[in-house]
Amino acid sequence: MFFDGYGYHGTSFEQTYRCYPASFIEKPQIESGDKIIMPPSALDRLASLHIDYPMLFELRNDAAERISHCGVLEFIAEEGMIYMPYWMMENLLLQEGDIVRVKNVTLPKGTYVKLQPHTKDFLDISNPKAILETTLRNYSCLTTGDSIMVAYNNKKYYIDIVETKPSNAISIIETDCEVDFAPPLDYKEPERTTPSIPQKKATAQVEEVPEETEPKFNPFTGVARRLDGKPLKQQPFPVSSQGSKDKQAAVPSGRGQPSLESSSQNSARQSQGKLVFGSNVNRAPKETQKEVAKETKPEQSQKNEEPKFQPFTGRKYSLKG
Repeated sequence: MFFDGYGYHGTSFEQTYRCYPASFIEKPQIESGDKIIMPPSALDRLASLHIDYPMLFELRNDAAERISHCGVLEFIAEEGMIYMPYWMMENLLLQEGDIVRVKNVTLPKGTYVKLQPHTKDFLDISNPKAILETTLRNYSCLTTGDSIMVAYNNKKYYIDIVETKPSNAISIIETDCEVDFAPPLDYKEPERTTPSIPQKKATAQVEEVPEETEPKFNPFTGVARRLDGKPLKQQPFPVSSQGSKDKQAAVPSGRGQPSLESSSQNSARQSQGKLVFGSNVNRAPKETQKEVAKETKPEQSQKNEEPKFQPFTGRKYSLKG
């Protein structure tokens, strides 16, 4: 069954046309949507068919094997020609005058769509959600893989349709659709700098080195002197860093009593777990006095060699002059 010789047949609408952009006709408003302009013969054929409204069509470029979907705005084009938005021709890889196949379809209402802007500039708009809602009012359907154009403030923003549910092509007329955004194509995550663990270990080792090399403090290591210039009766032993407590306890105290050094030697001998007969513990006090006298002789000779301290030997002056 044919209709006016244009090749319409069957119970569905399917026809081939030559496509041209909207700049060929005085209808610039179609650039901000997804609707095309068809010839009047297409309206006559569609009216005689039992199709679902609103009218939705499938656009197919057989040469590039690309498919998209659209609506219709008016039926005022010349016979054998259709006019469509230029961004739609780019999605279908069509040039001016190329042949495209148009077929009426019925699409399910969309419940979910995921969008991805090409540039970060779209996110810099004061209210991108409101701009997107206003723009999508001019659209009747969305197809996965297409790139729609959003015009705002004399600038064009392109947005990819990443995913649609419940099918690859959905109708967005009078439906509540959930919209999700993917990061823009030119978006780069900031690099995170984290300090490495070996550096911490190295700094800890550097901090530990000066603690080991610090000199230890040895108190009371100077020489004692009397203010009246008289020599000291007992010369104090120098205090060292190791065993200071033992040497301080070894200073002789009392008259002719044996020093603690000899007692420490005896205790060292007896601490070996053996019995020693005739130890130095019961030695006569005379022998110990002789040993102390021998040790103090070189110390007294050292005292005599040192110059005596003479206080208040300077010159005196009167404040009156």
